[in-house]
Formats: sequence, C-alpha cells, structure tokens
Amino acid sequence: MTVVDTRGPRETRAADGASRRPRRGAMRRSAARLGWGFASPALLLVFAVMIFPIGFSIAMSFSNVNVTGSGFQLNGFTGNNYSILFHSARYIHDLEFTAIYTVVTVTVEMILGTLIALVLERLTHARAWLMALLLLPWALITVVSAQLWSYIYNGVYGVFDAIMNAVGVHNLNVLGTPTQAAVAMGVADVWKTTPFVAIMVLAGLVMLPGEVVEAARIDGANGWQTFWKVRLPLLRPALAVAVMFRILQAFGLFDLPYVLTGGGPGTSTESLALLGYKVLFNDVLFGPGAAIAASTAFIVLVVCLLFLKVFRTQVGEQED
Repeated sequence: MTVVDTRGPRETRAADGASRRPRRGAMRRSAARLGWGFASPALLLVFAVMIFPIGFSIAMSFSNVNVTGSGFQLNGFTGNNYSILFHSARYIHDLEFTAIYTVVTVTVEMILGTLIALVLERLTHARAWLMALLLLPWALITVVSAQLWSYIYNGVYGVFDAIMNAVGVHNLNVLGTPTQAAVAMGVADVWKTTPFVAIMVLAGLVMLPGEVVEAARIDGANGWQTFWKVRLPLLRPALAVAVMFRILQAFGLFDLPYVLTGGGPGTSTESLALLGYKVLFNDVLFGPGAAIAASTAFIVLVVCLLFLKVFRTQVGEQED
C-alpha cells in the first residue's frame, strides 16, 4: 500500500523546521556548556584575584575589626565605620578633591587626545613612528613617571625651576602650595595618560565609514561642520570607552600623590585611595580603611553606570 504525502510545501517546511529546532537547541546548550567549561579556569582566577578580595573588603567595612598580634578578627556587624567617614571633614575634602581632579584631568585628556588623534589621522608615512613615541609616556610605570616629575619640579635642581628663573620668576615652590601642587600633579597625569586617549580616538576615527564623511562634504559641509555634526557623533562609542577607563583610573589615583606630593602640602592633594592607604597601614584602622575602599568602588560603579545609561540613551536617540 502506497502512502501519499498530502501535505503542501508550506506544511512540509514547517514540520521540518519543528524537527530541527530541538536539535539546534541541544547543540546550543552543548556549545554553551563547552564554552563555560573552557572559561571556568579564567573565571575562577578572576574570582580569586578580584571578586573575593572585594567581597572581603566590603564585609570588613561592615565589621568590628580587632587587631591582634597574630592578625585581625572580624567581630559582629556594624555601620560605625561608614558613620566615621561621613562625619569626617578629611574624608569629605579628599572626596571633593578626587572628584574635581577626575573631572578636570579627564576633560583635558579627552580634548588633547582627540586633537592629537585628528593630527595622526592625517599623517601617512610618519604615523607609526609618532605613535611609538606617543606611547612612551603611557608605557612608563606611574611610579617611575611620578619620580621623574618630582625631579622636574624640584626647587633646588629641577628643570622647571631653572626655566622659571630664566624668565625672571624666582623662588617658585611648585609643590609647596596647594593649588600649584594640584596643578603640577594634573600636568604629570595628563602627560602620561593623554596618549591612551589619543590611541582610542584614533582607532575610532579609522573605523568611521568614509562614505558618510564624503557625503557631508558633497552637501557643502566644511571641516568643522563635518567633524562636529558627523564624525563626533559616530565617535561616541570610542569616546565612551576612553572616558570610562580614565574615570576608573583617575578616581583610584594613588601613585602620583604618593610619590609626588605625599598628599601635601598638608592634605590638600590627598586622594581617596591615598587616604585609605594611610588609614589602613599608618593608623592600622582596618574597618574605616576598608570602608574608604568600598565607598570609593561604589562611587566609581555608580558614575560608570550613569554614564553608560546616558550614553545608551544618546545613541538610541541618534539611531531613531
């Protein structure tokens, strides 16, 4: 007896698709399990190196920490560590200084880095050499570059003081006054980290579609209009990544003030990270020190999440 398939082409395709879907789902689940298996060693390492210390610091910040001769003990839950911080004028000052320092230095670095990237984009033959030279400050360890700038700013044998004496400005103690010390530290930071921003922006410029820029020029837009109306909006992803990395680094500022100024004069250039170090290791106050570290990480997380939300909203409006 011959069985005749009376289904039409559409019904046949639907039945074949339904039979293939379970197989595809099983293959996806198998690939996902294989991927998690390969990634598990790296994830365990990240947990051991990053997640566990962060979690332990948060637990320590909410605990009564008793320091003994053999170490320290966590005894009970408390919010007193954070109460001490929020009622401390020194913590508030360091928070304000770190926030202002981050905003100013990141803004200057973004402007200078974008300008340098625009110049590098127009170069052809010497771009590789200039990029290599540009990355030298970024390649230096921050402690080394901070020590280099301390020699430059030295009031006895420093290059900066010699230049100021040559132009008629004498006895300029750069690191001896709060405002000048903060500016000097910002200059050293901008010198080191602007190349990173320039490379990030240059990568975004290289990836821009040339047809869009060419269409804007055909429509009569000049160079400034093309950059401001066409290229800059397309550069938002690269700029967002650069800003996020710089916020993370600048808000965790430690090396420069530790080597260059020691947080001085007084506590005028003391960052939150440096304050946490002093409270933890100089004053041996593990609870408040952990609270400083946890609050700093929380502030950076909130700022980055808000920045990402605003960035996604702008990109969504641009696509609409």
